[in-house]
Amino acid sequence: MFSIRKSSTQLNEAFEPQWYFPSALSPEAHAEWGLYKILEYMGLHEILPPGAGQNRARPRKDIEEYHIAYAIDFDDTDTDTFIARRPDGLAFDKEKKLHVFLEYTRAMDTNEDWAEKKEQEKNDRYSSHLGFINHLSHREKSGWKASQTNFITGVRGSLHTNQFLTRLESLGVKNENTREAIRNRTVQKTLSMSDMILKFSFIALNSKSDCTFQILPTEIVNKNM
Repeated sequence: MFSIRKSSTQLNEAFEPQWYFPSALSPEAHAEWGLYKILEYMGLHEILPPGAGQNRARPRKDIEEYHIAYAIDFDDTDTDTFIARRPDGLAFDKEKKLHVFLEYTRAMDTNEDWAEKKEQEKNDRYSSHLGFINHLSHREKSGWKASQTNFITGVRGSLHTNQFLTRLESLGVKNENTREAIRNRTVQKTLSMSDMILKFSFIALNSKSDCTFQILPTEIVNKNM
C-alpha cells in the first residue's frame, strides 16, 4: 500500500496531492483505521475522550437502523463485529469527496475463475460497511461516496494485468512505468512469499516436532490468504 501512496502523484485544483492514504505510513509501518475514525474524517462522527459513552451509542444505533431498513440479517451481537472490521487500507479524495476501501489479497489461482471469486468474496465482506457509510452520507447530505478497490494476486504470481494497472491509475498513479514497476514488485513479492511458505511447510511435514510452526515468520502465520 505504501508503494501506491508514494507513487500517487496526481494533484487536485489546489496543486496538492489528490489522494490521502492514512493507513500507509511507511514500507514497514501500517495503521488501521476503524469505522469511528473513518466517519470522523468524513465529518459524519466525532470521537470524544474515553468515557463519553453516549457519543458511541449514536453510530451503533445508526448501524442497527441501517440494517433493519434494508432488511439485512443482523442482530445486536453483530454490531461489535461490524465496527471492528477494518480494510487493509484507505484512500480519500477530500476535494471530490471520494472514499475508497483498499484490499490486497493473495488467492489460490488453480481455477479459471479464481480472481472473480476472490473479488466477490472481498466485495461481500465490506458491502454492508460501504452501504452504511453511503447511507449515512446521504442522510447527512455530506456529499461523500464510498467504494472499494481490490488488488488480487494469485499465489503463483498471476493477476489480471489491465485491471491491476487501471486500478492503480484510478488512485493517482499516473506514470505508466511506475504502475508497471508496482505490478512487477507485487508479483515478485507474492512469489517470494509463496516460496517461503512452501519451504516451511516442507520442514513442518518432515519434522517430528509439534512446535515447528512456531518458527514461521509472523507475517506468514497472521496473513489471511
